[in-house]
Amino acid sequence: MAQTTAIKGSQLAFTNFKASETLRSLAQKPLDLTQDGALTPERINKYVQEACGLKLLYATDRVTDEVMEALAELAAESNAVEKMKSMQAGKVINKIEGFPSEERSVLHTAMRDFFDHPQSARIAKEAAELERAEIDKLKAFLTKISFTDLIMIGIGGSNLGPEAAYRALSYLKKEDRNVHFIANVDPDETARVLENVDLNKALVLVVSKSGGTLETKTNYNFMARKFEQAGLNPKDHFVSITGKGSLLDNKNKFLECFYSWDFIGGRYSTSAMYGAVMLSFALGFDHFWEFLRGAHEMDRTALESDIHKNLPLKLALLGIWNHNFLGCHTLAMIPYSSALSRFPAHIQQLEMESNGKHIDRHGIRVDFETGQIIWGEPGNNAQHSFYQLIHQGTPVIPLEFISFKECQFGDDMVIDGTTNQEKLLANMFAQAIALATGKKDDNPNKQFEGNRPSRIILGEKLTPYSLGTLFSLYENCVAFQGFIWDINSFDQEGVQLGKVLAGRVIKSFEGFRSTGKETGEYPLGDAYLKQLGL
Repeated sequence: MAQTTAIKGSQLAFTNFKASETLRSLAQKPLDLTQDGALTPERINKYVQEACGLKLLYATDRVTDEVMEALAELAAESNAVEKMKSMQAGKVINKIEGFPSEERSVLHTAMRDFFDHPQSARIAKEAAELERAEIDKLKAFLTKISFTDLIMIGIGGSNLGPEAAYRALSYLKKEDRNVHFIANVDPDETARVLENVDLNKALVLVVSKSGGTLETKTNYNFMARKFEQAGLNPKDHFVSITGKGSLLDNKNKFLECFYSWDFIGGRYSTSAMYGAVMLSFALGFDHFWEFLRGAHEMDRTALESDIHKNLPLKLALLGIWNHNFLGCHTLAMIPYSSALSRFPAHIQQLEMESNGKHIDRHGIRVDFETGQIIWGEPGNNAQHSFYQLIHQGTPVIPLEFISFKECQFGDDMVIDGTTNQEKLLANMFAQAIALATGKKDDNPNKQFEGNRPSRIILGEKLTPYSLGTLFSLYENCVAFQGFIWDINSFDQEGVQLGKVLAGRVIKSFEGFRSTGKETGEYPLGDAYLKQLGL
């Protein structure tokens, strides 16, 4: 009986929303951006939304007033904003009804809830208090150390977001501070880092909530041996960020242990201790605090009921329109800012690990597309790489441009009448127009079909505050899409199977190394090892 109720209440919810029916109808004949008069100054000025210093320009998306009204209704029918309020208040939303799951609150927003209008819900307040205690511990720790280099060992969410943030803000790093990242278990990655670091002056940050992540555990032990070989005691140089009670929660082995909480997924942890320790070390605590302030302000925006005031919700709905109704299965994220070179990789994980799900919150197989494929590189480099396919290839690939009016260093000059920053922005705007309008030509090889959707996120300058708003914008956008699709965006069971099988193959390696004979435990692994001659 419970299963029948679940099917009625969940499986076809997104498909059967009245707004979905309207959107399917509108998608039969969407706006043609190549038509004369489609892309007018009035349209460009109309389809703009601003929050926390960021402007979303979406006139070059294939939307009309009717589409936007239907998308607003879709948000209302799915109770997207109410679900966001529940998430930020600490309700248990990381779960699958009727099946064993993590059964947790999702409180990455509480990790920056230290500013105006904090949450009043008890669970959210308690989570913020836990994090504030860790922040106070971090501030005290920073006054005691004098290292010049930090080596951060972590993979997935322990690496991608923090590294993206560091690259984005490295123009602010202290003169005597450098950060190096080791994620891959590939020994060459570690070797390259060691070439550039004096271990006597190095602090190693080991990041794993469970303490048992294969890559991180291996690289931690590898690095500890390197310190021992150099005549140094790892305890004097190593710090952990981990869950309470994990294998890495050991003051006998670490200079300090900072805590990460079960209610935060790794990909949502840059504003928690994963980013806090590294960014505060490299930039100074005040810059990290501004990063949190920006994220918090965007979290507050995500609670607005009106989609025209709720920037994360608007971005989520535009993505759903392109993905579910216009059939665009990938999204190219193109920052026209070299400082954001690793940002697409972070959002790639955030989106694809969160919303790469084939069941809904009741364990029922969905009958529509969920998460998009996210990929991208910085422009202008991308223009000289894969834009050929985007402009004249057969798949329609929406683009999401990100840029800023001002450069970070302020070191620019006028060459041939314009500055470098002006040329950068000019290229971005030109690409959006060219993708939309296309170009007719009697020579088919020079013809551009156009009608390729894009949108622009434009800020004043990439600062700690604006980077915080960007991180929060996408975190909340991804959550909203999961709420509308009625899937659980906060677990990641899909990454587990490969880990389990890798462990079995590793056992085969261990068997060969210790005995020189087949273990018979995992024939496929043995077969590979035979081919390798091991």
